[in-house]
Amino acid sequence: MTAVTHRAGWSRLPLRAAAFVVLTCTAILGISAWREWTARDAVLRGAETEMANVARSLTQHAEDSLDLLDSGVVGVVSRLEMDGTDPATIGKLRNLLEVRKKAVPRIHSLAIVDDKGNWLTSSGAVTSTLSDDEFFRHQQFSPKREAYVGSPVKSLLDGEWVVTLSRRFNRLDGSFGGVVLATISANYLSHFYEQFEIGRNSSVTLMHGDGMIIARNPSNDKFAGRSVADTPLFREPSLQRPGGAYHFKSPLDGVERVSFFKRSSRYPLVLLSTVDKEELLAPWRAAAISRMLYVLALVLLIAIIGAVLVRQLQRGQRMAAALSEKEAHFRLLAEGSSDMVTRIGLDERLRYVSPSSIRVVGWRANQLIGTPALAGINSEDLPQVQAIVDAMKRGEKDEARVTYRNVHRQNAEVWLESTMRVTRKDNGSVDGVVAISRDISEQKKLETRLETLAIEDSLTGLANRRRFDERLKEEWSRAYRDRSSLALLMIDVDHFKAYNDEYGHPAGDACLRMVAKILAAEMQRTGDLAARYGGEEFAMLLPNTDAAGCARIGERIRRAIREAGLVHMSNQASGSVTASLGGAASRPAFERSAGGASLVEAADRALYIAKAAGRDRLMMSGEVANLLPRASGF
Repeated sequence: MTAVTHRAGWSRLPLRAAAFVVLTCTAILGISAWREWTARDAVLRGAETEMANVARSLTQHAEDSLDLLDSGVVGVVSRLEMDGTDPATIGKLRNLLEVRKKAVPRIHSLAIVDDKGNWLTSSGAVTSTLSDDEFFRHQQFSPKREAYVGSPVKSLLDGEWVVTLSRRFNRLDGSFGGVVLATISANYLSHFYEQFEIGRNSSVTLMHGDGMIIARNPSNDKFAGRSVADTPLFREPSLQRPGGAYHFKSPLDGVERVSFFKRSSRYPLVLLSTVDKEELLAPWRAAAISRMLYVLALVLLIAIIGAVLVRQLQRGQRMAAALSEKEAHFRLLAEGSSDMVTRIGLDERLRYVSPSSIRVVGWRANQLIGTPALAGINSEDLPQVQAIVDAMKRGEKDEARVTYRNVHRQNAEVWLESTMRVTRKDNGSVDGVVAISRDISEQKKLETRLETLAIEDSLTGLANRRRFDERLKEEWSRAYRDRSSLALLMIDVDHFKAYNDEYGHPAGDACLRMVAKILAAEMQRTGDLAARYGGEEFAMLLPNTDAAGCARIGERIRRAIREAGLVHMSNQASGSVTASLGGAASRPAFERSAGGASLVEAADRALYIAKAAGRDRLMMSGEVANLLPRASGF
């Protein structure tokens, strides 16, 4: 009965082996396909990020250009409303407009139009009336005085497509007196976009809010003035947001494109930066095909090896004894074929080293054979490895796995993971150890990096909220045990949203890093901890610090941020970046409170009072009770 069962088990082995080979090949192909698709997605995401940076930069350029025009227009409007439109004034303004146009290349034309649409003066000679133009009708019938950016039109001076910015001016009695007009040429914008080399078949398009193309690079002459108002970018509700990635087939040239659009928050402008999707994916596709050919070759090799293995298994039970005797050695070599395989004698010298040693430790096999097996191990890890080897030599262990640092010929030191197994003679006595070693340095680096990311804020380099909460609990418990004091500062950058809106998110990130640098400089003791609490809010934990010490540190931080002199025009009180601080100190062993959360609540309440009292100041929790009635008026 036992023999029959044994033969039946062997008869199923070829089928099981074939299933294993098919499963392995399928898994390799599936993983490879998933990896290539992930790589493709990474290429697209990278292109979206690059397009986003270009779109934001060029949107800012367009806004700055219109601001430049508007500053000149405002000056002319003020002069006209004070001096009127008599010939002498117009003559002086004509000369002023000519000088300004020559001084600023991006200005295409500057002109003054009277209340009938007739040219009073311009930077070029024209005779036609503008009474029917969109910008003129808008300014004539709209009582609003702000700048108006109209749809692109063809210039009467030279036939170029231009975008107009206009303001109305009034007579002394308040009635409509005319329009001051400034324009930017689409050709200027198109030439400016040429410097952004983002792909051979990339494009940058600036559009008016109504869907008219203002400028495009390339082929500006072909597409300027063309309407794309019927495209999804202007029709689909999901795309009517300030900005975002946008994959589409271009209605202008029929090319599939990866793009990012940015809508100006100040003017009716939409900037679209794109790259040819086919061109973008071409390098990935070529590399993916090459890699997949290697994978197919590997799968074919595995299939051939599997077929040979199945045929060997089909020979039957006569090979069973030999296969059983060699099974451990065969499996060890098969599983560790890509790693370094070594055989260690009882004298602890290397008897065999596989060719893969050149990749793992940087030495060729013939350079290592005969040398001490443990010679390259780091002195801190050597006792652990030596103890395991000694136990295996004594027969106390048959298998072991150990991780240690080892000298590498080029890279100084690498992390290795070795799986060791005892080999025995026919009489059962130990005659050596076989070790399979693999380089796990990258895995160790990743583990270290993940540990850092778990407790560190990526933007500022300070501790993150999670690390702060953990340390707060630890320091509260320590202060309770030691009957010592614990202080906390909460720091909030004043008007940070306005700063972000005015100077952009990159500048906002730089501002936060500046504040973080100041806080890091104040961490003068081992126990001090500065953390990014959230957004523009920071926290600083100060063990063994009373209220007076907390106030001194807080005042130094407040003064250092102000004296950094980072310009912030929306912060009208100082004109530079400032911060409000709230501080609190506690002695956990002598106070009945809910724990660390009560300290955060007290400091946060003090911060709120500091902001309500005018910002750019430090308020300690002990002062809050006295200031609450006055602060309630804010």
